[in-house]
Amino acid sequence: MTINATLLGLIIVVLACVMAGLGYYLGKRKTQTPGITAVIAFVTAFIPPVALIFLIVLVFKSDIPKASSHPT
Repeated sequence: MTINATLLGLIIVVLACVMAGLGYYLGKRKTQTPGITAVIAFVTAFIPPVALIFLIVLVFKSDIPKASSHPT
């Protein structure tokens, strides 16, 4: 079975988009800079083991406290 370059490129682009989306979602909950987290996730998608490690680190990171809408 062979995978041509077009299919491989499509798989990488889809993986990069999924990683960016997951990175942004987790970045909103776990960091104060979700945009930078999404960019890092997008870049790590080109090296899948690094992308997996990056997601695992984000998942196990503590959530940031939510800002209260009621001043006290």
